[in-house]
Formats: sequence, C-alpha cells, structure tokens
Amino acid sequence: MSVTEFSKALQPSPTPIPGLTIWDLPVHGDSRGWFKENWQREKMTAAGLPDFGPVQNNISFNDAVGTTRGIHAEPWDKWVSVATGRIFGAWVDLREGPTFGAVFTAEIDPSRAIFVPRGVGNSYQTLEPDTAYTYLVNDHWSPDASYSFLNLADETAAIAWPIPLAEVEISAKDLAHPRLADVVPIPPKKTLVVGAGGQLGLALRAEYEGDPSVEFATRSDLDLTGDLTTARRWRDYGTIINAAAFTAVDAAETDRAGAWAGNVTAVAQLARIATANGITLVHVSSDYVFDGAASAPYREDEPVAPLGVYGQTKAAADAIVSAVPRHYIVRTSWVIGEGKNFVRTMASLAERGVDPRVVGDQVGRLTFTTDIARGIRHLLETSAEYGTYNLTGDGEPTSWADVARAVYELTGHDPARIADVTTAEYFASASAPVAPRPLYSVLDVSKIAATGFAPTASLTGYLA
Repeated sequence: MSVTEFSKALQPSPTPIPGLTIWDLPVHGDSRGWFKENWQREKMTAAGLPDFGPVQNNISFNDAVGTTRGIHAEPWDKWVSVATGRIFGAWVDLREGPTFGAVFTAEIDPSRAIFVPRGVGNSYQTLEPDTAYTYLVNDHWSPDASYSFLNLADETAAIAWPIPLAEVEISAKDLAHPRLADVVPIPPKKTLVVGAGGQLGLALRAEYEGDPSVEFATRSDLDLTGDLTTARRWRDYGTIINAAAFTAVDAAETDRAGAWAGNVTAVAQLARIATANGITLVHVSSDYVFDGAASAPYREDEPVAPLGVYGQTKAAADAIVSAVPRHYIVRTSWVIGEGKNFVRTMASLAERGVDPRVVGDQVGRLTFTTDIARGIRHLLETSAEYGTYNLTGDGEPTSWADVARAVYELTGHDPARIADVTTAEYFASASAPVAPRPLYSVLDVSKIAATGFAPTASLTGYLA
C-alpha cells in the first residue's frame, strides 16, 4: 500500500481534548493471525499525525481482566495501542488552559490507536486477559521533568469505569494521587528568545510581555558558541527564537572570525539542539544574502549571492537552519528598532543643523523591529507552514536618501538639506573598510501576506 493509499485508509477522529486523536489502523488477517503497521512515520504523518519523534517503546503486560492503571500526565507525547487484548482507556486533560479537566474515554483493541499529547493524563482498565498495552514516547523519564497525577477515583473526573474500582486491584499509589482541584497542571512548552538584549530582542520582550512561558537570554546568560547540550532541559522547550547576530556589517570585513562565530557557529549549535529535541527554530535572515542585481522583488526561493562577509555568514546560517525539521527563516531588510540606527542618526543630524550626503542608489524598504516581532509571533501562533518568509515594511521602495528626507520633514526640517551620493562615491570617501552593499534590497512579501500578516509600524509612528 502506498503512502497516499495508507493515509487515506487511516481514520483519525478528534476528541473533546485538543490534540488527542483516535486512529483506526488497517489490520490484515488470515488463517495464521493478523498484521498491522502500528507506527509508520512517513505514512502516518502524511495522514496528519504529528511527527512527534518517538525515542522509546514501552509495553505493559496485564494478566487479569480489570487491571487499572493511571492517571498519569507526563511532559511528552504518547502513541498508545494494544498488541493483544482490549482496554477501556480514559484520558484527562491536565494541561494549563481552558480545557483543563476535560475527559474522554474509549475502547482500544489492536485495530485502534490513540495519540496522547504532552500533559494529557493517561489511564486504562483491561477488558480481556493477557492484554499487552504498548506506547511510544518521545522523551525519556527524568527526575527534573514536570509530572501531574490524578486520583483514579476522583469524583469530579467522573470516569465511568466498566468494572467498578471497588472490584479491581489498584495500586495504593494510584489511589493516593490528588483530586482534580489539587492537581498541579502541566505547563506549556516554553519559548526561549536568545539575543534578548539587542534591537529585535527588545521588541520581542515587548511583544511577549507578561507571558510566563517565554524566557529571554542575553549573551551573558547563554554562550551560543559553546556546547549547549546541558544548558537547558531542552525537551521543555517548544520554540527557540534566535534574535542574536553579529550585525556590524563593515566590521565583519576585518573581523571575519567574529562574524562567522556569531552568525554561523552559534546558529549551528541552536540548529543541533532544535533538531535533537523537536524544537521549532526561528531565525532572522537578511537581504544581504542577495547581490542586489535584481530588477524585481526577491522571492524566498531566489538563489543567494552575497557580496560581503556579513552576507556570506547570513547565507550560511540560512542553509543550516533550512535543514532543521521545524524552522522559520524570517528574511528582512533595513531594520529599525531601539537604540542607535539610521533614523535616529538622521533625526539627530537634523536637530544639530547638519546637512548630510546620503546614499541615493540603494533601494529597499524600512522594517521596524516591532513588526518583525509581531510577524514571528504570527507565524508561530497560526502554525504557518515551515520555511522561509520575507518580512519587511510595506509601501513603495525608496532609497536611504529618501528616508533621510522623510525624517527631516517629519521632524520639522527642510528635506532639501539632504544631498544624494552614490554608493561608489560613499565607498571612495570612507576612512575605514566598508562592506559591499546590495543596491536593490526589495523583498517580495506576498508569501507572509498570504498567511494573514501585514506590517503596521510606520516612520511617522516611530518618530512620534
């Protein structure tokens, strides 16, 4: 049976508990017995089952009818099935959130399986002798993990066990667990923002302000160029947002080692951690991966051709991140955020009476860090398809000189005080090494627009 045929044959059924789904599995029998594919990654993910990355297979063999176990919620996903016999399964949502306490029950025999998401309490009662209960999990037990347990006899859960609990043997431990009102819920997986002290990091702090599931790490908190294996309990994280980067474009021409360490070695470390732990990695890229020779906006799938060291490191990082199973590469340009930047510099020059010469042959769009932060959150919360997305400001492309004129005008100064200079003239007059710049940095943003995202920040609002 092909992947397509198999996936069509599967019959996933939703339940009142979000993410908990029952699957009818094709069972092929003859006079000798039967055969089924209990877990087949390619076929089952094609049918819509999460690619949850199991690392361990467990089997619980039960001799007698009425054996009852649970209710246990762990910080990992499970694929539960029966090899022999039959069970009555009961699942209780023990995750933080509006569905905490929701209950679902069903009978499971060898022709059915159930996907149990992280934090949903799992329990069962055997309905036939010699029942082999089996489950795949995507993490190993750890004393440092968060677990929740619910009393099997909790009246508030009101599970209608086929065989009354008074008539079966249950471990004292399972009957000593708390009632629902006293259960400590399983928290959601965390998001880690690295580079939280930079321009984008500050915007992400503001975007996620008050969200206890989001952590922020600066360079002093986490050395991204070192071995990150034991830096966190990574299985507790669902997302890493990489806002850290070596952004000194001109300095990269002379400090090549620093640029490659900050933009490539660090990203490779994060990519390794994300791949090993099933984490979604969000990485911010740049228009500098292109040579600027285009005459139409760059699409996400355009071949890269960086001109300088900075662009080379960003292109290398993009290639690394693209190999992470769950990734978003957010490519942007002409970034404006908190701290020193082009807009603030022009506003300062205007106030001090300086009439600058500004490059007029580089064309692009300003992008505000608030929009980048909001766009990243949008991609994550809408579960947009993984891949690369261009994200810039909207409106007509303009030059740096035109941006400078707009700043002067918005701050009450004469925009005619700005004089254009070509990139070649700027290079010739520079007193220090200058990195080559793409002359055309306009990015096609139709892909992210199709997900429902639109930028809202403006130069007027920024200067207000």
